Amino acid sequence: MSDKKTKIVDDSIEATPEKAVKVTKIPAKKVKIEELEIENEDLKLAVEPLEESEIENEAVETVIEKVKVQKPIEDPQAFLDNFDWHKYEEGIEFIDESQLKSFDEALEGTSGLVDERQVIEGVVVRLTDREAIIDINAKSEGVISLNEFRYNPKLKVGDTVEVLIDRREDNSGQLVLSHRKARVIKAWDRVNNAHETGEIVNGFVKCRTKGGMIVDVFGLEAFLPGSQIDVKPIRDYDQFVEKTMEFKVVKVNHEFKNVVVSHKALIEADLESQKREIIGQLEKGQVLEGVVKNITSYGVFVDLGGVDGLIHITDLSWSRINHPSEVVELDQKLNVVILDFDDEKTRIQLGLKQLNQHPWEALAEDLKVGDKVKGKVAIIADYGAFIEVAPGVEGLIHVSEMSWSTHLRSAQDFVKLGDEVEAIILTFDREQRKMSMGMKQLTSDPWTNIATKYPVGSKHKGIVRNYTNFGVFVELEEGIDGLVYISDLSWTQKIKHPSDFVKVGDTIDVMVIELDVEGRKLNLGHKQTEENPWDSKETNFAVDSIVTGTIKEKNAKGAIVVFDNDDAEAFAPARLLEKEDGSKLEKGDTAQFKVIEFNKDFRKIVVSHTAIFKAEEQQNLKNANKASESSEKSTLGDISALADLKEQMEKKGK
Repeated sequence: MSDKKTKIVDDSIEATPEKAVKVTKIPAKKVKIEELEIENEDLKLAVEPLEESEIENEAVETVIEKVKVQKPIEDPQAFLDNFDWHKYEEGIEFIDESQLKSFDEALEGTSGLVDERQVIEGVVVRLTDREAIIDINAKSEGVISLNEFRYNPKLKVGDTVEVLIDRREDNSGQLVLSHRKARVIKAWDRVNNAHETGEIVNGFVKCRTKGGMIVDVFGLEAFLPGSQIDVKPIRDYDQFVEKTMEFKVVKVNHEFKNVVVSHKALIEADLESQKREIIGQLEKGQVLEGVVKNITSYGVFVDLGGVDGLIHITDLSWSRINHPSEVVELDQKLNVVILDFDDEKTRIQLGLKQLNQHPWEALAEDLKVGDKVKGKVAIIADYGAFIEVAPGVEGLIHVSEMSWSTHLRSAQDFVKLGDEVEAIILTFDREQRKMSMGMKQLTSDPWTNIATKYPVGSKHKGIVRNYTNFGVFVELEEGIDGLVYISDLSWTQKIKHPSDFVKVGDTIDVMVIELDVEGRKLNLGHKQTEENPWDSKETNFAVDSIVTGTIKEKNAKGAIVVFDNDDAEAFAPARLLEKEDGSKLEKGDTAQFKVIEFNKDFRKIVVSHTAIFKAEEQQNLKNANKASESSEKSTLGDISALADLKEQMEKKGK
């Protein structure tokens, strides 16, 4: 019975003539199955209730009433062997795969049968304020929101549209369709085909985005890079918004669902023939008209009518410039000359300044070395400054030619960018177009009468300009520098580095010690401006004199001794620091010292503490020997006195 729907979980009970089952047929649209009880402890039967369903054809209601069935007890092992476990677990009987296949084949071609995810065409049969009713020749019609047709405001009843079978039935049995998804699927097919075949497609520029534009192509959003809009750079993207243009699909990324289109590719294709014609006629020295296409820090790109050429910044003007924008501007029309190009003529080097006469050729014929010229400082470097004496004509003033001074300085110390200066031409070469100039030549050489102004032995004041490990450079006046050696800075101090004594910019007194006019060398001294204190020290620290001093520092070699009434320092060797009792003097001890060496030239004083009591012992011993020799006769008292004196001397010696 095909019109009945009855589901029994376990039908292992077979009806027999002895079993009574009451079945009643009642015309109705519902099927009701009641419980079936069996009076057998070894067998239980469960019947699942059927869901309510409507049947279009005539149906009957089958009611299985409760009856009592008596079944003979079967062998348990035989029951388990014949039990249908698939039906018990799945709730349905096992159906062979071949039966399912034959059933599908029988359904093929049946009117109104469609597959999910299938894209087909449908007809708009009715429009409401919010939805469109679409007929796809199935059992039911689909409903699509009008939001999916916003791109087509002229949609009307009878139009054929593409739809995707999203679901054949939803929870309410309604057919679910999508026009937007169908457009996307079909759009990808069209985009892929256009990419493979190179087909030109139409697209609607929707809006501007970072780096380019968003274009609607077949319902897909494609990206149009700014560099692919035109062959020349575009500065105003907004002029293309909401316009329909032709494009070429240049890239499709299936993984990220990205599409890149280009309008420039179509223009380049049109210009390719024109470009080949122009390139074939190029010759060095040829003058062409072009339009400034782009300006960079290193040059200018010029469009020659489909072919681009570069004017390097050095070929824009004979004068020195900092940026090409000082000479040209975007979209400016100008004449250029072809300087060079490669074998394929893809890189073309252009020139602008070559169309004008070289400025060196316009210089006066009588200009020569020794002439005074005026110019403007164009460039400053550490080694000098470039002076523009005429448009496009520059000369170098080296830093050594800016001042008679010989100590190291930078060009920024003498001139500033844009200054108007005067100079004397030192070298002049028209063929090589090179010129050097000097500023110091405008003033007299201070070394001309150096012997008169700075004779040997004269004292002067100077400014410390620089110092090295061996001395200090002192400037007496502009162009007159002298060297003070480190040994000539102080009479008394031991200086390790000149920076410990003076600083750059200090003013100090100096004396001219030596003068070399030809070699332009001046030897100065600072300590010579004062009297040599060692002249007086020679009296205060005479050899064998006794002085009182304090130990300032001490090490393994000896000690430094200072004195209260003099700024001199003396050295006492370690072996000469021994006291009379055998101990050693330590740092901070004050004692008497004997001067054993004095050298004024090397500013050296050597003292000894031990020598003081050693000298006394020797003197006492000499006195005792003289007394014994001069006495021819001795009394017992004299002998006793001598014995006592000898004993005292021995004690002191110990």
